[in-house]
Amino acid sequence: MPAIAYDGARFQFASDQSLLVSFGDKITRRAHQQVLKLLRLLESEPVAGVCNLHPAYCSVLVKFDPLRLQHEELQSTLQEYLRRLKNVTLPDPRLVEIPVCYGADYGPDLQDVCAMHKLTPEQAIELHSSTIYLVYFLGFVPGFAYLGDLPEALVTPRLPNPRRKVPVGSVAIAGNQTGVYPSATPGGWRLLGRTPIAMFRPDRKGLSLLAIGDHVRFAPISAEQFAALEQA
Repeated sequence: MPAIAYDGARFQFASDQSLLVSFGDKITRRAHQQVLKLLRLLESEPVAGVCNLHPAYCSVLVKFDPLRLQHEELQSTLQEYLRRLKNVTLPDPRLVEIPVCYGADYGPDLQDVCAMHKLTPEQAIELHSSTIYLVYFLGFVPGFAYLGDLPEALVTPRLPNPRRKVPVGSVAIAGNQTGVYPSATPGGWRLLGRTPIAMFRPDRKGLSLLAIGDHVRFAPISAEQFAALEQA
């Protein structure tokens, strides 16, 4: 089924029980704002038959019960929601500070990243920690937030060969993104440091430390501070 454009958005039948609503093909703050507004509207005024909402950089995948809804019916309903997006007010973003111990065993790729960009470790750390990042969405594994946008001087491709196991709490970069591994998993992002703060905890309300739309700032700490926070 071809995509159908409507008022700046595009609808695509993604499966027999899902409809994709896209706000363009480029990662932009404006597209992100549209994603947030549609999410907020759908969460405050749920559509009967919709089972799940899956936001991404520029889109929302809407999963529904095919015994209760059809694609065309859901699309018609969502068009009405899209007409109201301009009236949706978003709350001020929450700012979350994440302590990071950079380099050495905590960030084994820091030196390579510095060599690629002709930076000193101090310059790279300053660049990474002086930026306020936006949580575009969560995915990959529970609690993994895709953060943008990385300073141009640090934009670096993924590793040619992913690691089989990335330590929990690793702070990494890939392309123009940065993020924190919430659990020990395989991964191909370049590791700059590590945080002792748990990004995902089953016993925490909300489970994930970060949520879509949050702002994030990284704060450099020493190995001694890391150990103290880890034991706290």
